[in-house]
Amino acid sequence: MTASRRTTIGVTALALSISALVLAQPAYAGKPVPSGQGSDTKETGGKSGNGIYAAASVQYSGAVTKNGSAGNVASADVNWTPPACWYAPYLGAKDFKKKMSESLKSQMSKPGMTGHAGAALSETQRHYEDDYGWTDTPGYKDYNVDKDGEGMFWAGVENPNEPDYLKRTACSDLPFWVDNGEAPPPQYEQAITPEMLAALAYQHMELPGTKVTLAPEAITKVNLPTWAWLDEAVFDEVQATAAINVPGFNIQATTTAKPKSLTLSPGTADATTIPADGGCPIVDGRIGEPYAKGKAGETPPCGIIYRRSSGGETLPLKAALTWEISWTGTGQAGAIGMPDGTIEATQNITVEEIQSVNR
Repeated sequence: MTASRRTTIGVTALALSISALVLAQPAYAGKPVPSGQGSDTKETGGKSGNGIYAAASVQYSGAVTKNGSAGNVASADVNWTPPACWYAPYLGAKDFKKKMSESLKSQMSKPGMTGHAGAALSETQRHYEDDYGWTDTPGYKDYNVDKDGEGMFWAGVENPNEPDYLKRTACSDLPFWVDNGEAPPPQYEQAITPEMLAALAYQHMELPGTKVTLAPEAITKVNLPTWAWLDEAVFDEVQATAAINVPGFNIQATTTAKPKSLTLSPGTADATTIPADGGCPIVDGRIGEPYAKGKAGETPPCGIIYRRSSGGETLPLKAALTWEISWTGTGQAGAIGMPDGTIEATQNITVEEIQSVNR
């Protein structure tokens, strides 16, 4: 049977009947490691005499944070955000039937389950057991068990790092079936894609810290140049990979970060940055130039000249390293650009007056 539109299954039904089924926590790699040396988190999944069984958590590897926390990279584009939720493969038909039928039975047996909530649960049951559907969502006969091993039911996944509850829980449609090798129905715009995986890898990327080497190191003098540069080791390319690998569905994306420029903010208006805009580009594979004996009177390619004493206090020198971000993944022929990322670090600087001796 196919109804003209969804009428009674709404938020109440979804919350009651599938809340226990929605995937909430992705699988993560361990401690952040340099590019090319990442480990990954293995996922249970496969095929047995009972059909396909797997929960499609996102697996992260490479330079990523541990325990699923967000990384240390901030997007230079304030309007760019990773996906708040998505749909991904959940369970094979037999396993899904066991989960969903038990959940429905438990919810429908609770006291007071009448009216709209009871009707919604009843329609959910008919949807999976009696081929009851809608114009854009076909129903299923006995949870599609006759197709077990030929596809999977997909379900909504919340991004645990999304602070907005409404956005995080927006992927609330009932679980739906997708045949192996086929794309999800077009109405599920948030079905997981390589591009979304690239954004998730970006969100969990852990890049090296931005500690700028200074000369003088912590105490400088008024009107004398303070040289600034970055260790060449910082300029290694860094990669993070996100993947989903379950029977019949395997996609991945690798997000790559390359250092681009350094921006200095002296922490006071009484200072001059070098270059004038505070942006130190990469030149010959490095940013800035290490200070060497005999260069005290020269102007550094990257640095700051403080014009006034800090009066015995310290000034917060901020250094923001900008990284160029791109990604490659399943079905992509070449790298695709993403918004630049930045990492900011603060170092305390004391500025003193030059002491003169009168004879």
